[in-house]
Amino acid sequence: MSQYWINMLFVGASFLLYIGIAVWARAGSTKEFYVAGGGVHPVTNGMATAADWMSAASFISMAGIIASGGYATSVYLMGWTGGYVLLAMLLAPYLRKFGKFTVPDFIGDRFYSRGARLVAVICLILISVTYVIGQMSGAGVAFSRFLEVSNSAGIWIAAAIVFAYAVFGGMKGITYTQVAQYVVLIIAYTIPAVFIAMQLTGNPIPMFGMFGTHVESGMPLLDKLDTVVQDLGFAAYTADVDNKLNMFLFTLSLMIGTAGLPHVIIRFFTVPRVADARWSAGWTLIFIALLYLTAPAVASMARLNLVDTIYPEGPAAEAIQYEARPGWIKTWEETGLIKFEDKNNDGRIQMYNDANAAFAPTAQERGWNGNELTVNNDIIVLANPEIANLPSWVIGLIAAGAIAAALSTAAGLLLAISSAISHDLIKTIINPKISEKNEMMAARLSMTAAIILATWLGLNPPGFAAQVVALAFGLAASSLFPALMMGIFSKRVNSKGAVAGMVVGVVSTSVYIFLYLGWFFIPGTNTFANTPDQWMMGISPQAFGAIGAVLNFAVAYAVSLATEAPPKEIQDLVESVRTPKGAGAAIAH
Repeated sequence: MSQYWINMLFVGASFLLYIGIAVWARAGSTKEFYVAGGGVHPVTNGMATAADWMSAASFISMAGIIASGGYATSVYLMGWTGGYVLLAMLLAPYLRKFGKFTVPDFIGDRFYSRGARLVAVICLILISVTYVIGQMSGAGVAFSRFLEVSNSAGIWIAAAIVFAYAVFGGMKGITYTQVAQYVVLIIAYTIPAVFIAMQLTGNPIPMFGMFGTHVESGMPLLDKLDTVVQDLGFAAYTADVDNKLNMFLFTLSLMIGTAGLPHVIIRFFTVPRVADARWSAGWTLIFIALLYLTAPAVASMARLNLVDTIYPEGPAAEAIQYEARPGWIKTWEETGLIKFEDKNNDGRIQMYNDANAAFAPTAQERGWNGNELTVNNDIIVLANPEIANLPSWVIGLIAAGAIAAALSTAAGLLLAISSAISHDLIKTIINPKISEKNEMMAARLSMTAAIILATWLGLNPPGFAAQVVALAFGLAASSLFPALMMGIFSKRVNSKGAVAGMVVGVVSTSVYIFLYLGWFFIPGTNTFANTPDQWMMGISPQAFGAIGAVLNFAVAYAVSLATEAPPKEIQDLVESVRTPKGAGAAIAH
């Protein structure tokens, strides 16, 4: 059987599974549509939350980013993982105890303000729409490679599948579909990693193999990797970073941005009790750890395999001839995600760091006129089985896993958008007397509209995926996270303070990002070059979400202290949210 039909078999079988679950778990009420009826088991919710949280960015992009940048890019690993821990410890149980459907629900009621609810709805939609672009783009990449269709066709197929189980199933259908998607994506991620770890180190456990011995050279794997990349003018894979402030702020921005992502938060509203929310958080962390402990090993081994492919006899020897390149390079060239330009017309592929001035004399001595191979970071995980010459069925498994990762998060994001429009905007602000039947119709129509918008933006992205994702995390960090934290842990912050804080946080972050990445990501409209020497105090646009959060907190407290205190019943509400069940009587006395 050809590789194409093997891919079709794996992907097609997973689609049939998702659609079958959607038919079985069709939502019959608004409670089932928004929170799956509120009766999801903690283990089930933990698995679904893990799938919802581990997006195409985690499955496809993260290992590629770490493979390219080494230790310096481990901030993604630390930030996203730490963000989930913050969410599990500081937000999830309290929001579940509050007992509402959505994040704007909590903000609107806690800050006793339609204005606060409306600002939260706007922030939620901005965050979710920008983040979903990356998921649709990731699905397009996976489809275009593995099903041999155009990127545009891949995005339309992804939209159709999400429509099939999200619009009709709501949170109920999405929950059980995400359980299946988690199983698919974690098997797809770990099996190739085990194969590759065995090949390179003889250890079947990837995270241990990364710190083990490289079989062929007898050197520690990371030392071997440091050696080969430095021989090509790149920084050592394990090299430290100079700008510690930016690394700290970037990690913090990813952490609090992750903790403020609304599509993950709403998953904790689906369990029956507060205790179940805590157990869900614990189970989710276990399920996430399976992938996140494997990702650094996948990254380091993929980088070494890539260098060995181009320089089979070592970086000091001749590179492979272009005509003798392996089949996987030819295949990925067709997608445009690998590009070759023979700058010195020698028929060989020279891959090195041509931006390193100190390496220029060595390159000139070898007759090299510039780097000739451009490899998109997003293909590292997807191409890993082919680079390592693994069996065809492993490649098919990776295809199904990559698509599952993109679809699971896209569905969660689209549900967050739908809930914000139908429940928080239409039901609560525009037409409080709307019937449940009409609210369900509004929810499904808004979900459909969100899918169409996400598809269009995926086809016409307003910038590179990394730029859009940076904005999504920055918006979440600077707007919703501070409002949620102050809503739970401060009785003094009032509606005026909350609204002012969210507006200042989200506007300052957006402006800073646009100054360096272009206004609304339109090429050529940036005010400053996106280079470290141009950054304000050395803070990159991706890291500014943490500064936006600080501004949010400061403005919210300043305005609240300058205006009237929240009503007594609101202060009592905050106290009750933080009080464990059964402790109320003791506190009252």
